[in-house]
Amino acid sequence: MLGHFHEISVETTDIRASVEFYEQLGFSQATTTDTWSHPYGVLTDGRVFVGLHQRLGRRVGHGFASPAVTFVHPNVAQLVPELQARGIALTRCEIGPEVFNQIGFRDPFGQAISVLEARTFSPVDRRLAEMSLCGYFDELSMPVAKADTAREFWEPLGFVATDELDLPYVHLPLTSDHLNIAFHRPRTLDRPMLVFSDPDMRSRIARLRELDLRFSDELPRGLDEHENALLESPEGTPILLLQSES
Repeated sequence: MLGHFHEISVETTDIRASVEFYEQLGFSQATTTDTWSHPYGVLTDGRVFVGLHQRLGRRVGHGFASPAVTFVHPNVAQLVPELQARGIALTRCEIGPEVFNQIGFRDPFGQAISVLEARTFSPVDRRLAEMSLCGYFDELSMPVAKADTAREFWEPLGFVATDELDLPYVHLPLTSDHLNIAFHRPRTLDRPMLVFSDPDMRSRIARLRELDLRFSDELPRGLDEHENALLESPEGTPILLLQSES
């Protein structure tokens, strides 16, 4: 319904630090267009795209919903009446012949979603098998108080829920053609997080610690800190590193 997944849009006060951080992890930088007037960069591991936005003159959290799950739909104006018919209130609606068409709204738990009329960066020539130092990107996991309510909102948008899983923590995965998401309980982590996995995550974490990166002590309860870790980007994006069985 929303079109093609574009990026996870996040706000940063220091785009240089954020870009260098993701490049240090082994992400590739995409060539961006001149759509945005503010400093903007996109980093990818071939599966997830992180759009870094430094909106000058604004404090973080003022005027920009971050992080936002961003899609591209060429006929974004046609989505407006359909979303309104579903009872979804738009938080942003810039539609017209003289502007870059875009809309925004939130899910029942405040997660921001945006839809743009066109891409804002060029495709990246990178093989999916070329993983970053973080391992395999699994999903964007978001905190929700009621997984059933979140599922009922997201499934009509093009996501398909599977069975709720108890390990490595309670969460409900949803799949789609281009981005997998999940819902976890707020007490697991009260922020959206990028989740990566690898059978030998212990070695990956050791390598990352050698790079003197910032790790958080908010690792979800029950996870072995020797095989799992929570990495924190300069702009504050949590990156969960999980040991997988295969």
